[in-house]
Amino acid sequence: MRRITALVGLVVALAVTAGAQEPSRPSPPADAPKSTSGQEVDPATGQPVFRAGINFVRVDVIATDRQGTPIVDLTRNDFEVMEDGKPQSVETFRLVRVDGVAPDYAPQPIRTRDDEDTAAADDNARIFVFFLDDYNVRLGNSMSARRDLAEFVRTQLAPTDLVAIMYPLTPLDAVVLTRDHESVTRALERFEGRKFRYEPRNQIEAQYADRPTEIVERIRRQVSLSALKGLSIKLGALREGRKAIILVSEGYTAMLPPQMRDAIATMPGLGNPARGNPLAGENSLAEERARNSAEFDLQTDLQLVFDAANRSNAAIYAVDPRGLSTGEFDIADNVGMRQSQEALRSTMNSLQTLAENTDGRAIVNRNDLAKGMGQIIRDSSTYYLIGYNSTPAPQDGKFHSIRVRVKRPGVQVRARKGYWAYTPDDVVRAAAPPKKEPPSEVARAVALIPSAGGGNRHLVRTWFGTEPNGNGDARLTFVWEPIPAAPGVKREEPKAISLVAIEASGEEVFNGLVAPPDPVSATPAGTVSFAVKPGRLRLRLSVQGDGDVPLDNEDREVVVPDVSAPDLQLATPRVFVARNGLEFQQLRKNPAPVPTASREFRRTDRIVVRFDTFGRATGPLVMGGRLLNRQGQKMVDLPVATTPANAGAHQVDLPLAGLASGEYLLEVSAGADGQDAVTELVAFRVIG
Repeated sequence: MRRITALVGLVVALAVTAGAQEPSRPSPPADAPKSTSGQEVDPATGQPVFRAGINFVRVDVIATDRQGTPIVDLTRNDFEVMEDGKPQSVETFRLVRVDGVAPDYAPQPIRTRDDEDTAAADDNARIFVFFLDDYNVRLGNSMSARRDLAEFVRTQLAPTDLVAIMYPLTPLDAVVLTRDHESVTRALERFEGRKFRYEPRNQIEAQYADRPTEIVERIRRQVSLSALKGLSIKLGALREGRKAIILVSEGYTAMLPPQMRDAIATMPGLGNPARGNPLAGENSLAEERARNSAEFDLQTDLQLVFDAANRSNAAIYAVDPRGLSTGEFDIADNVGMRQSQEALRSTMNSLQTLAENTDGRAIVNRNDLAKGMGQIIRDSSTYYLIGYNSTPAPQDGKFHSIRVRVKRPGVQVRARKGYWAYTPDDVVRAAAPPKKEPPSEVARAVALIPSAGGGNRHLVRTWFGTEPNGNGDARLTFVWEPIPAAPGVKREEPKAISLVAIEASGEEVFNGLVAPPDPVSATPAGTVSFAVKPGRLRLRLSVQGDGDVPLDNEDREVVVPDVSAPDLQLATPRVFVARNGLEFQQLRKNPAPVPTASREFRRTDRIVVRFDTFGRATGPLVMGGRLLNRQGQKMVDLPVATTPANAGAHQVDLPLAGLASGEYLLEVSAGADGQDAVTELVAFRVIG
């Protein structure tokens, strides 16, 4: 765990340093025109100018009166900025205001990482991520907090606001910002705390479930804090402006009392003689020394988190669902009142430390969570974004403090406490020319890897393919399969998908339920095919669970090619996966297996890509296959063979054992002498 923590800390330092400062550009001339707010404008276009540089630092500042009401009439000259005690000249200045009013346009759905980046770059879209720290919330407290959390999303957020949910064990690539607030509220209403409950729920937890309780608690703490650091990195890469992490947690425990130090976490009381003694550990010098050491370790771990969040301009709002409390432990825990109160103080302090050092707030020791969470909206709705070129121009890789004040009396100011400077090596990397972008068709293919998108991909994976229907029309095939829930996440499982397909003419060509896949059945479900005409096809997908309300909805549009055209064409490649030798042999013998919708595979898997040609060729066809990296560069040529069970189809067989984790593309092509080859790309990810 220490090695993992060190690695995450290194990644945090590299990622956020790049967010604090940018490649050098010249400062504005003294006579550059300014807007009425003090923002420099381009004299040719009249548009605001936002400068950057190796020594350029941006800071968002919240200015309020003594009642907490935002002050919105400040100018650039009202601000004073000090770096390491030295005054700095404010060069860029902008007031960011988000009123929460629904826009007069329909926000675009978020389906890919590019969609997420575009949405996050909009200053009118506030960003909120709920970090549900189930490892550090008791079951009863999570159930009582669900309503306030869900109501916050329903009543406080605007349609353009972006929201996501993360648990300690949620992979970062599964954290996708969304505007589907209803699905977020449903997830919040299922939040289930697991504090001091050690039954393993996944393979990861099973690996250490038989360890002592102290060890399990330490692992849980490091997993949770490492996830917080990773989340800060992700948010810091989205945009410079303010982002809010809503940490729902009862805080972090430095050390368990003797009464709870069981030899095996899942077997309470085993090998623990102190279980029945509420005074165990009281007035013990050894316990006091151990507690002081544990508190120091906890503060060190917390510093890594708030350093990462501070550099990424992500404010942590700690929401403690315990309400007014007199102690950390229940009466059934048999812990003395003094130790229980000391533990409560320590856990609350950990939340306050994270909030105060990231310009957030700690909503602790209060029963009305909804009122306290209202401040999150106010902070994210009105703030000043100012920038300056650092006169010390540090390149020492160290932390440099920032202090912001306003000359006007009675104004209360909050801002991030500083930034981490570049090292000389960082400067060289920042000044290097940008890497060549991959071809547009490669970028589009990579963006369609299902796990990299949003919408209903949290619950299911889907695939659409087209091929000739035999009568001049095309046949569209739809395939779906459920995505396993992330470790530690409880959810309602998808049972079917309601699919509606409407052609450009308005004609409905399909409307029905597609049952879940059943590999045991002779005719496995999870797929449906129907005839469609060339052109744009609108699709409405509704993921159905056990109840009457859909679990998720998504609108999508596909373009059906004109398969009656005489030109040589390729049908949509179909991807199949074999996880062992038996599955591969069954795949070889099956003339029409159901394709997989997944594009994420393990190195132990073997994928087979099959494709068909149609249209007129000017001569004998030459088939080709190539493995490409994510930049579209060729890695190796791949042989193309005739499908054993279908002589009219072609296939590429690719074992993944020799590939490192990452994203790749498989290109298939067909052509003839005197005729341009036609190609199709299939992007996929190898995860380990």
